[in-house]
Amino acid sequence: MDTEAPHTQRGHSSPGTGEGRSRFAFSRAAAEPGAGLRGLLTWRRAGLLGVACTVFLLLLSHFVVQPFLIPSRSMEPTLEVGDRVLVDKLAYRFGDQPRRGDVVVFDGTGSFVRERPADNPVGTALHGAASALGLADPSDTDFVKRVVGVGGDDVVCCDQGGRIKVNGVPLDEPYLFPGDAPSKVPFRIVVPLGTLWVMGDHRSQSRDSRDHLGEPGGGMVPVDKVIGRADWIGWPPARWGRTGGAHG
Repeated sequence: MDTEAPHTQRGHSSPGTGEGRSRFAFSRAAAEPGAGLRGLLTWRRAGLLGVACTVFLLLLSHFVVQPFLIPSRSMEPTLEVGDRVLVDKLAYRFGDQPRRGDVVVFDGTGSFVRERPADNPVGTALHGAASALGLADPSDTDFVKRVVGVGGDDVVCCDQGGRIKVNGVPLDEPYLFPGDAPSKVPFRIVVPLGTLWVMGDHRSQSRDSRDHLGEPGGGMVPVDKVIGRADWIGWPPARWGRTGGAHG
């Protein structure tokens, strides 16, 4: 009459059941005090690897190539809002100079914007790191434009055909935004040595050298304020390709 009793007892005590396996696994894990330490070391290694990768990218961005997020329409159609261009910081480090047609990123402090008091250093550093990785808008003092005139050039707007002339030669500007005139602002300037005359490709939407003619510096950008040359669009993937500057 009690033939099932032993089977029932075995069912509660057998290590082969689910509950028995769970207790067995728990007791085994508890018997291995090094398991938690190994897990902690794994997370620490992952964290250190992440920090090392971030530091490497920041160093690469600071010295070699930097992603630059396009914040405005001033360079359409060459560059669109949200594009991330790759700025070659070595382009002008070894004697080479900006050429007409180059798309350059530069610090406009003293030429396009006035000197400003320093902001909160911690906030500035964090924003600078995010900008260096292409994750945030660039600094308010950084600009991207196309070089139209270099030191010594005589730049005139405009000839009878409405084209800008450099040293008496009309410019062919296929990169202009469709429907835009080369410039609605007449000007004639001789670019001082060591400086650049720069303009956006979307002339009607660009604040560039033309807008600073009457200010100190006359709208000229010192060559030593050039951060680098924007040769490639790195993001989004559908826009991968060269910017079409003089070097590319």
